[in-house]
Amino acid sequence: MRLLLVGYGKMGRLVEELALARQHEIVGRIDVGSDRWAPADVAIDFSTADALAGNFPRYIEMRLPVVIGTTGWTDRLHAYRAQAATAKLGVVAAANFSVGVNLFEMLAAEAARLMQAHPQYGSWIHEAHHAAKRDAPSGTALLLRDAMTGAGFSRGIDLSSTRAGMIPGTHTIGFDSASDTIELTHTARDRRGFASGAIAAAEWLQGREGWFSMKDVLRG
Repeated sequence: MRLLLVGYGKMGRLVEELALARQHEIVGRIDVGSDRWAPADVAIDFSTADALAGNFPRYIEMRLPVVIGTTGWTDRLHAYRAQAATAKLGVVAAANFSVGVNLFEMLAAEAARLMQAHPQYGSWIHEAHHAAKRDAPSGTALLLRDAMTGAGFSRGIDLSSTRAGMIPGTHTIGFDSASDTIELTHTARDRRGFASGAIAAAEWLQGREGWFSMKDVLRG
């Protein structure tokens, strides 16, 4: 594939490294001070929520399928989906492209479903990331919360965040009663799982129209 990288920070550079190893071509890198939008098969956007507001109209204009790993823009989700549908554009958007995190989301939903019948348990989600991550709570934490409520958990879920050092990403869901505590934790060792998942999503997206999630990619 010919890939256009939008956002050339740590994730963008890692996507480039792994994409080249898979014999893909990088046709351009869009970042602060660089605005050369080359024709491509798919764009992979790991920019920022603010930058996406300017980037998304370019994807529509160019009919350029896009994998969006940027978070913090859910307030614009319905508008973007409507624009993509009108343009018949292919989009894969996910708060987290890690296969492990997506499986963890399924576990969180099942735990929440089981716990709904036991009102003595309160629930929380805590996430920790590196100091440079801007959005808090993380998009993955919000994804986990939505999975839990979608599974029928109707009690409050407390959300908290830590930003420190170089933490690549840790998410814990917990249930606590007077007698015991249950915790499930996913810890990312590095960012390679996120980057390789984004590349897999870009490969899967070719030739498709519509708005998709990472679960669609994993289902094939």
